[in-house]
Amino acid sequence: MGEDLIRQLYDLVKYGPTALNACPARFVWVRSEDGKKILAELASEGNRAKILTAPLTVIVGYDLDFAETLPELFPARGEAMKPMLKAPAMAEPMAFRNGTLQGAYLILAARALGLDAGPMSGFNNAGVDEAFFAGTSVKSNFICSLGYGSDENMFPRNPRLSFEDAGRLA
Repeated sequence: MGEDLIRQLYDLVKYGPTALNACPARFVWVRSEDGKKILAELASEGNRAKILTAPLTVIVGYDLDFAETLPELFPARGEAMKPMLKAPAMAEPMAFRNGTLQGAYLILAARALGLDAGPMSGFNNAGVDEAFFAGTSVKSNFICSLGYGSDENMFPRNPRLSFEDAGRLA
C-alpha cells in the first residue's frame, strides 16, 4: 500500500472529533516485511497470517503524554488544562478512550476509501510497545489490518444486534 493512500487515510482520520481535540492516537503503519514479521510474532496464532498477508497493518496506540499538544490543538484552554491532564489518573482514561475513538475513525475512513479493515486485539501489548513504541509515552491499543479483501479471504458478515437489543430511546 502506497504512502499517498496512507496519508490520504490519515487526513480523513485526523478530523474526527475527540474530547478537547486532544487527538491522543498514535499510529504505526506496518507495511515492510521486517515490520510485519516482528508484529506477527507478537500476535496470537490466529492473527499471524492476517498480518503477514495484509498490505498494511496499523498499530493504533495512545499517547499518555498527549497533554503536551493541548496548547496547539485546543488553543482556547489547552495550556490551562495541561497540568490536570498530565496526572496519570486523568491522562490514561482520556488517552485510551479518545485514542480508541480515533482508531474507530481509522476503520470508517479506510472503508470510505474502499479498503477492508480487520481490527484485532489478539497480540502481546507489552511486546508491541517494546518493539514499536520503546522510549515513548505511547501504549498500544489494538491493531488493524487493511487491504482489499476478496471472496477467498473474507469472512462472511456475522449477525448484528437489532436497534432494540442494542439500545433504547430515553
